[in-house]
Amino acid sequence: MAKKILVVDDEPHIVRLVEVNLQRAGYDVVQAMDGIEALEQVKAEKPEMIILDVMMPRMDGFTVLKHLKADPETQEIPVIMLTAKAQDADIFKGWQSGVDSYLTKPFNPMELLTFVKRIFESLDYEDTDDTVWEV
Repeated sequence: MAKKILVVDDEPHIVRLVEVNLQRAGYDVVQAMDGIEALEQVKAEKPEMIILDVMMPRMDGFTVLKHLKADPETQEIPVIMLTAKAQDADIFKGWQSGVDSYLTKPFNPMELLTFVKRIFESLDYEDTDDTVWEV
C-alpha cells in the first residue's frame, strides 16, 4: 500500500510539481493550500509524512509544526520544510521546531524524493529492528 504524503503550499504550481514527482515515485498525495487546511487534512487523511511550506496565509508553517508536535496523535509524523525561507535563523528555527529535513526553494525534485525515501527507510528500519544487543 502506498504511503500517503500531505503537501502544503499556497503556490499551486509548487504543489503540482511536488505532487507529480511523488506520484511518479509511487506515493499517494493529498494537498492543502494553507496552515489551517493542513491541520484539517492531517486529521481527515492521516498522512504518513508532511511536506510543509513556511510562508502561507491564515497560519504559517512554523505554527502548523508547533501544533503537530504538541499533539500526541501527530507528533511522530515526519515533516519536511520546503520553503523560500533560506536564512540561517529560519533553518535553525525549523530544526529547533522538530523538522526531519529542511529544503529551500528553488529545489530539485529529485533531492526532495531522496529526503522522502530516506526518512521512510529510517522509519521502516526503526519499526522492524527489534534486535537485542548484548554487551
